[in-house]
Amino acid sequence: FKIYFYFSLIGCVTCLDYDEHYILTFPNGYGRQVNALFGIFALNALSILTVPWIELGGECSINCSKTGYNASIVFHTKPFYGGKKHRITAEIFSPNDKKPFCSIEGEWNGVMYAKYTTGENAVFIDTKKMPTIKKKVRKLEDQDDFESRCLWKDVTYNLKIRDIDAATAAKH
Repeated sequence: FKIYFYFSLIGCVTCLDYDEHYILTFPNGYGRQVNALFGIFALNALSILTVPWIELGGECSINCSKTGYNASIVFHTKPFYGGKKHRITAEIFSPNDKKPFCSIEGEWNGVMYAKYTTGENAVFIDTKKMPTIKKKVRKLEDQDDFESRCLWKDVTYNLKIRDIDAATAAKH
């Protein structure tokens, strides 16, 4: 089966130390599950045999109006036959340049490698080695009624205790 999530969201990341604002777009999300072929018969390998996963796919961009630097990013979906999941390629451009000064490829949830026009090759980032940072969230009693955690608290609680009917009812 396939499920598609098409996003048309735009985000802004601000680097306070440099007063830079980066506008970015997001990839689409695809719900995937492996189909196994046996002879001429196709067997839909439901979660009994495989585990579904969410795959990112599509083009994104990051732009800084202050510096003029920008990047074009492609999240590649896994081909039907062969290939790898979670592939990413990107090109980073200096202001007013049409050719990238850096190309990146690898896995968005693993290691990404950079190739610079100077000929230098290096690990761009290894996400597996990055520390996990606990997010900071205000206490529920300090949130307004329509802030996300406050709004969804009953749904979240019921999902944690595996009461799907109560979680569904809490959404209404």
